[in-house]
Amino acid sequence: MRGRAVMSSKRPESSLLTRMVNSVFAFARLAEFEILFVLFFVIAFLIFKDLTARPEYNQIFVKKPGRPDFWPY
Repeated sequence: MRGRAVMSSKRPESSLLTRMVNSVFAFARLAEFEILFVLFFVIAFLIFKDLTARPEYNQIFVKKPGRPDFWPY
């Protein structure tokens, strides 16, 4: 009796998958601002890239014949 440890007070060890998921969530909570910061710039880049790929956007910079030399817009 004396050498036995009482196991009722200890939590059972969680599985490897549970520990991995908990560590991923802990990292996401720690780096939440940085993740959102990078995500904002990625989304802004994709939107800007899509807008500038249209031919109408490039027509702004082309000098049209018969127009005055100053900036028409």
